[in-house]
Amino acid sequence: MLRQYVAPYTKYLGGSVLLNLFSVIFNVFSFSMIMPILNMLFSLDDQVYTLIPWESVHSSRDLINNLYYYVAQFTGTYGASRTLLLLCLFLCVMTVFKTACYFGSTAVMIPIRTGVVKDMRLDIYNKILSLPIGYFSQEKKGDIIARMSGDVQEVENSITGTLDMLIKNPILIIGYFAVLLFISWQMTLFTVLFAPVMLWIMGKIGRKLKEQSLEAQALWSDTMSQVEETLGGLRVIKAFLAERRMGGRFDRITEAMKVKNTRVATRQALAHPVSECLGTIMIAIVLWFGGTLILKDNAPIDAPTFIFFLVILYSVIQPIKDLSKAAYGIPKGMASMERINRILDTDNPIKEAADPVALDGFHDSIRFEGVGFSYEGSGRKVLDGIDLEIPKGRTIAIVGASGAGKTTLVDLIPRFYDTDEGRITVDGKDIRDVRIRDLRALMGNVNQDPILFNDTIFNNIAFGVEGATMEQVVEAAKIANAHDFIMEKEQGYDTNIGDRGCKLSGGQRQRISIARAVLKNPPILILDEATAALDTESERIVQEALDRLMASRTTIAIAHRLSTIKAADEIIVLHEGRIAERGRHEDLLARGGYYKKLNDMQAL
Repeated sequence: MLRQYVAPYTKYLGGSVLLNLFSVIFNVFSFSMIMPILNMLFSLDDQVYTLIPWESVHSSRDLINNLYYYVAQFTGTYGASRTLLLLCLFLCVMTVFKTACYFGSTAVMIPIRTGVVKDMRLDIYNKILSLPIGYFSQEKKGDIIARMSGDVQEVENSITGTLDMLIKNPILIIGYFAVLLFISWQMTLFTVLFAPVMLWIMGKIGRKLKEQSLEAQALWSDTMSQVEETLGGLRVIKAFLAERRMGGRFDRITEAMKVKNTRVATRQALAHPVSECLGTIMIAIVLWFGGTLILKDNAPIDAPTFIFFLVILYSVIQPIKDLSKAAYGIPKGMASMERINRILDTDNPIKEAADPVALDGFHDSIRFEGVGFSYEGSGRKVLDGIDLEIPKGRTIAIVGASGAGKTTLVDLIPRFYDTDEGRITVDGKDIRDVRIRDLRALMGNVNQDPILFNDTIFNNIAFGVEGATMEQVVEAAKIANAHDFIMEKEQGYDTNIGDRGCKLSGGQRQRISIARAVLKNPPILILDEATAALDTESERIVQEALDRLMASRTTIAIAHRLSTIKAADEIIVLHEGRIAERGRHEDLLARGGYYKKLNDMQAL
């Protein structure tokens, strides 16, 4: 999964590889100056060197011979002091080039880190937008937020943050080992014997780290879920004096997360000391082995070359350490990646038709034909055998006790869910065969709990309508009885209404919601108990706005207060998922059935 996010940035990977190769070359050249500098400072060598033709150079001894020859020639011409100065300058220049390449190789990887994280968050967000509403009734919001924030951040820190190491360090290790082999294959072979031991230790600890990281991230999701619940239910918590109880619950979750994170961090902290210890042991063994070679007669390597070998060997230890850190970090990031994939790989049951039928408006009727539905995992039918026709231009009211299936029925029309049995048609076309966007474009929703956004009044009314003008928004607000209270605000239509419209009263929020539906101007209007939560005065004002909105539209109204739907063309009475009664208000009262019972209870 991560590979597809890195793929668009492969050009940066190529630049990193090239710069890392140059850094190895410059580093080797800079350290190669150590040998002649040591010879000159400590007069370790009085041998006279002759130039070996470059085509005849086949070993490190031949290469070092020619290096010493040129140094001796330069010394003979300009003196030892100037030669030493030149060697030191060369060392500095090579080091500048090396560090510049190091910086460049890291800098070109930054767009990958930032780009991968941005693309991943965008994909998660788009996936959340595409998933059906039913998915979110089974998942905790805090858990989803934790995956988008904490888990993505962990992927950035643990995986994309180590991409640089995963590219740079193998190049450095291979390059330095090639130089070590060229200097002395015997000592290099002896050194390589210890590398598998180091990798085995790191891999074993890394696997354990991944298991603990999954548990720690799950606890982080629980923490975010409780924070989200607390913010949403703060009024109830305070009213029922439950601060101490909620605080204790939060303390238990955070304590468990602290314990788990402590174990994870402790294992991560092992990376440096373990690699440091193994590296020191390696250097000590090489010192002993190389020293025995130098002390022999006709030694295959001299003291300056041995020091050069040790310097290069020490240079290769740091990349191995960094690689070991990556071995710790990647399992932790992969644990977060697994949690992210659970969202990205979630199957969306609401499928777009492969070859959608055109839906160019609403001309005839909506039909329910033998519709049955049950929520996943519930084991109970919410709707059963629903047969219903809603002609164009008619107002249909749906009433019934809580849990009768009223909201579920209207949620099936815009395909928030799909039916288990039967079908729903618009103008004779099965809604599963038409484009979802075309279907939902026909409908406007006004809910009992107005869903508003932390934005200006203008943007909330114009939400979903491209290119809406101020004149259109004002006209919609006037129809919704909202214009007067909006103009009383200091900033008018540019007033920010806060999170979920918390700066407005219930009636004001509902009128903004109605104005949004007016501006969309849909042929089908769905009202889900739009006035149920309002006081008498607010209900009167909102009902006036709804009456204007419902004029000349096909309206499906879920009603809690039966007095608001007396004028409906037809009233559908749902009871335990079935249509118990249907007809006009007066006819249903005259029958003396379930509807009259509901009406009499409200009249008490």
